[in-house]
Amino acid sequence: MTEDAAYRAWTKVFNESSYYVGNWQKASEMLFVGCDEHGQKGGMVSTIVENIKDKFISIKHLGLVKGDEKIMEGPEVEAWQGGLENYLFFETPEGCLLRIEMDMNEEFKSYFEETWPKALAIIKELAE
Repeated sequence: MTEDAAYRAWTKVFNESSYYVGNWQKASEMLFVGCDEHGQKGGMVSTIVENIKDKFISIKHLGLVKGDEKIMEGPEVEAWQGGLENYLFFETPEGCLLRIEMDMNEEFKSYFEETWPKALAIIKELAE
């Protein structure tokens, strides 16, 4: 399975049409996008803060994508801007442990608490 296909497989729980535009290299811009219920493209403008293969990935959210436009300031952006997603990978006797740390706006907490377990189940299936 390609990296793109694997990403789409586990992120579909967040948005059925989820994909990324960019690369995972440190300091690269990354767009995390998908279509809403009206078929409009939307998502996040982010940067890869760090990527240490098989150890750690850190993503910082900077703005929003609406259609073909990047929105980098304003009230809509403030809820996400500066938020971090950190993915930490640890070798264990059983295989690999993935820990995800998020620094996000409190209003999204219940959504992520409900959705992340579904995504993690798919990641586990892909890894096995």
